[in-house]
Amino acid sequence: MATHFKIDGLKAAIEGKEILKGINLEIKGGEVHAIMGPNGTGKSTLASALMGHPKYEVTEGHVELDGEALLEMGVDERARAGLFLAMQYPSEITGVTNSDFLRSAINARREEGKEISLIKFIRLMEGKMKELEMNTEFMHRYLNEGFSGGEKKRNEILQMMMLDPKIVVLDEIDSGLDIDALRIVSNGVNAMRSEDRGFLIITHYQRLLNYIKPDFVHVMMQGRIVKSGGPELAERLENEGYDWVKEELGIVDETVGQV
Repeated sequence: MATHFKIDGLKAAIEGKEILKGINLEIKGGEVHAIMGPNGTGKSTLASALMGHPKYEVTEGHVELDGEALLEMGVDERARAGLFLAMQYPSEITGVTNSDFLRSAINARREEGKEISLIKFIRLMEGKMKELEMNTEFMHRYLNEGFSGGEKKRNEILQMMMLDPKIVVLDEIDSGLDIDALRIVSNGVNAMRSEDRGFLIITHYQRLLNYIKPDFVHVMMQGRIVKSGGPELAERLENEGYDWVKEELGIVDETVGQV
């Protein structure tokens, strides 16, 4: 069955303040969707709410991944179902090596008795690290501890490549990357494009979309998707900003308090 991800009327709040005000979005396998918008419009809130961050309370709506009700699952269940989030600010975890973390994550998605062997895991991880131009010594370092911003982002893409998810949410994966790191990270994402996988890319900048060509671009304001189009929409936003969208739709103040 082809991957199918559907968000229907999603609303979410933080400390009683509504941030998402009815998000509707459908992603099919093979598609890349990009969400752009000014600061404070709820883009990162959407990513966190989808993944089940306890800080965000979903107050209304329905989300399905291949026919399964995602919002009824715990965070670990969502990950095992095939949802992956590359975070804007990856966490550091002392005492857990990169390799131990990833092998445990892979085996958590497998049936008992069908865990990945150590030799196969090492070969797989070394191959993916080579694609991302990562030194294999990072296998044995604690997760993200002492990593630069670019190394953390590259490590997020390594996790994506190892876990082989169905739906990938990239939350400002280009933030803080220099040109070389942006190219490497983008190449990793492009290598994972497939008819069995969909992408939701949250970004502020056209530069990322020069490397990862989206099929659809959505503008988010006031906690809603207010305009959708093709790659040309991102180009116009880069050249003209968001004022023309606000004027066209009669939007006075797009800020909702979260990014």
